[in-house]
Amino acid sequence: MNPAMLETVRQVVVNSLDDVRVETHPCPRPGAGEVLLGPTVVGICGSDLHAARGVHPFISLPYRPGHEVVGRVLAVGEGVDLVPGTRVVLEPNLACGTCPPCREGRYNICDVLDVIGCQTAGGMTDAFVVPAHRVHVLPDDLDDTTAVLVEPLSTPLRAVRRAGDLRGRRVLVQGAGPIGLFILLAARRAGAAAVVASDPVPSKRDRAVAFGAVGAVDPTADDVASTVVEALGGPADVVFDGVSREASVRLAVDVLRKGGKLLTVGVAAGATPVPLDLIQDRELDLLGCLMFVAEDVREAIAMLREGAVPVEQVITARFDVADAAAAYAASADPEQVKVVVTVSGPGTAAAGGAA
Repeated sequence: MNPAMLETVRQVVVNSLDDVRVETHPCPRPGAGEVLLGPTVVGICGSDLHAARGVHPFISLPYRPGHEVVGRVLAVGEGVDLVPGTRVVLEPNLACGTCPPCREGRYNICDVLDVIGCQTAGGMTDAFVVPAHRVHVLPDDLDDTTAVLVEPLSTPLRAVRRAGDLRGRRVLVQGAGPIGLFILLAARRAGAAAVVASDPVPSKRDRAVAFGAVGAVDPTADDVASTVVEALGGPADVVFDGVSREASVRLAVDVLRKGGKLLTVGVAAGATPVPLDLIQDRELDLLGCLMFVAEDVREAIAMLREGAVPVEQVITARFDVADAAAAYAASADPEQVKVVVTVSGPGTAAAGGAA
């Protein structure tokens, strides 16, 4: 489809989890330094669900989702050397480039950070405009369905990188949803000696074991800290907390060895009590983890190309963009892992269909 002939586009708008609509808007046109991107596959993540439920601290309703996006370049603005038809994956963070974190290369914590599909209109649409420097060209051997996992895999890879050398380490991963499973895979890839997962949902615990955890525990069970330590063969060196609640912080502190590390990956609902007396007394490192930078995106592409992620076990449901409401409803089901939305629009037409 010639993008010049595309007058209108469908755009998903989320007013609440029970009010997800598909609206029609004029098709945007790329300006200087921008590309018109035609999405083919778009993922729904935990942050999307939090936003739809009105409990995400940094996303306001209504919002226009789509930050896990694979697509094709439809048209380019002045000064962009990408060729229409090029397959790309979106890196959705919008940074100023001039604040102290940006100058340090940590633009994921830019002082004025926005995220495409969270604070600005996203890619659950037929076509949308993004800055050209926010897309990464995909290799030919990475199909669209696999590539949609690049963005959600990048955050766990950054968390694992912030944890330091994991070779021979004992690791607890709290939460066995997509992010937790990806942390588990990334930690094992980084050389962790043993990884235990915690999750209250039995099927998620079973999946964590299938993904290589030496054990999986119910965090609501009695004496769970002792169970974790026993399964690991000793106190944890590192805990990745994808839950970020008072109970998960307490469990992390209870299982960590002195001098261990707690990395907060999940988005907390708000101010969260922590046992600061024990963090101080045991000299624990408490590290926050937010999104990722280009280095992590490139590493995610490499890890997916290695075949290190069982894609068919991660992507558990697919819906057309016209059925976005059903896709959100499915994502709220704890038995699902990753729900994706496919877009049969100009991005697929440009390449004869999404992989």
